[in-house]
Amino acid sequence: MLTVHTADAVHGAGSAPAGSAPAGADSVAVDGAVVVAIGPYEELVADRPAARVRRWSGLITPGLLNAGAPALLEAAYHPDPREADELGTEPLTGAALTALGMDEVRWGASARRGLQRMLRHGTTAVRGPFARPAVRTAVARSGLRVHAPARPAGQVAVDPLSAVPEPTGLDPLASVPDPAEAFAASLAVGGPADLAVFAVRDLAHLRTEGAGSCVATVLGGRLVFRRG
Repeated sequence: MLTVHTADAVHGAGSAPAGSAPAGADSVAVDGAVVVAIGPYEELVADRPAARVRRWSGLITPGLLNAGAPALLEAAYHPDPREADELGTEPLTGAALTALGMDEVRWGASARRGLQRMLRHGTTAVRGPFARPAVRTAVARSGLRVHAPARPAGQVAVDPLSAVPEPTGLDPLASVPDPAEAFAASLAVGGPADLAVFAVRDLAHLRTEGAGSCVATVLGGRLVFRRG
């Protein structure tokens, strides 16, 4: 469905080969899973009078890449809300995780909840690999893009589960000096409609507020999260 997402501004947009947002861009037009236009709202809707319009307050950016996803999904348990009284609401690691006696069914359910939490932080892509079958299935069904692991040249591959590091946070912005370094890809005409909207003015404000300020996440043109 043809949709125009409009906000206060668009950052990180680009129409190849220029690679920069058009002057005054505050909107992104999406047709199915593809970005078809980026520019001022008035221009986009004038050319597409039948388009559905979704209005947001804040900054539209490309979706984020969570590079710590293997640890978050395979070395941490995301409690079910029904377990909150017993286990709390934050991911469990270490001895608390070991005490749960996890099996594949529980790993799959935990991964699905973890992926939903990532979507609430503007994440549209994760860096693999994922060793647990139940986690791989959950990631595949989520629709999130999976990027290849970043491994220094010459480093020998090891067993994925034995190499899973300690979990990092759900906010991809917390581990980079510049928010733009956490973008999964550029937002470009002809490219995938993977974007996020944050309740901020600009990247400097986003760096301060973090990915928890996400108000909407669009993955492959689908609205997969919106803050109520």
